[in-house]
Amino acid sequence: MRERLFRLLGALVLAVSLVAGWFGFGYQSFVTAPVMVAEEGVLIDVRAGASLTAVARQLEQAGLISSARYFVWMARLSGSTRQIRAGEYRIERGMTPPQLLQLMVEGQVQLYALTLLEGWSFLEVMDAVRNSPYLTQTLAGLTASEIMVRVGAADEHPEGRFFPDTYHFPRGLTDEEFLRRAYRQMSDVLAYEWERRSEGLPLKTPEEALVLASIIEKETGLASERGAIAGVFVRRLQKRMRLQTDPTVIYGMGLDFDGNLRRRDLSTDTPYNTYTRHGLPPTPIAMPGRDSIHAALHPAPGEALYFVSRGDGSHHFSASLEEHNRAVRYYQLGRGMPP
Repeated sequence: MRERLFRLLGALVLAVSLVAGWFGFGYQSFVTAPVMVAEEGVLIDVRAGASLTAVARQLEQAGLISSARYFVWMARLSGSTRQIRAGEYRIERGMTPPQLLQLMVEGQVQLYALTLLEGWSFLEVMDAVRNSPYLTQTLAGLTASEIMVRVGAADEHPEGRFFPDTYHFPRGLTDEEFLRRAYRQMSDVLAYEWERRSEGLPLKTPEEALVLASIIEKETGLASERGAIAGVFVRRLQKRMRLQTDPTVIYGMGLDFDGNLRRRDLSTDTPYNTYTRHGLPPTPIAMPGRDSIHAALHPAPGEALYFVSRGDGSHHFSASLEEHNRAVRYYQLGRGMPP
């Protein structure tokens, strides 16, 4: 009797060992084998609040892993049962299940990009934001003032208040959150540059620096000329000369501008017409980049008070009106001798 009991017990131990060995071999094969995905990879969306078991089943049903049970075991053994984060993930070919789990534990979600360009107006910014298929739209139908309230800047004009840059974000980020980020970036850059500004500038506030920077941004064709253009405008402000810059006139015309700036437009007064009014316009006219903000606060030294386009993106700078007029005749009208 005792001998039979030992034989049964031995058989049971052997069976358990075989089963455990089989499961162990299967689990080891699972954690070392690459996930099953096409060469270009695949996107998988983990919903907020999904349990570990639900995520494992989702991966198995998508054909990415061979066993939801093994995936759950792996997560439990690593202590990651409650650490998987919601979001959209790109699963790359060659990735193993442990690497896939780590991706989700660390929240390395798929990111998308949206670029805001230097010199854009607020309308162009909002067009780009509204046309992004990856942002969740919550600001549709709101006025510019209402959008600024949502952004957290109720008393500010929207023009020039969003920093031009390439922003990366996960799918589903709201347009409000995106604009908040671009607004904070502009505020941070402006504050940094303002604290390090040159002495003796005719600018009383960071907001005035932002206005001047926006004009420099619209006037600059060559990056190397930003400092020189800033110098002209700063010297004109110091001498109480009118800035007489076309981009401000164009901005003040709004939708009436048809692409052709006429002499009568220069004499038609608006709050932004720097031919008819002294000083800076009331708000920025575009989004300046960091380089234009830096130039506004660190203008190049010199004596030039005028500049005119050479037609190739560069400008001719003049210290006297006589020289400037010669440059206008030569470069703009095609008459006379080079200045």
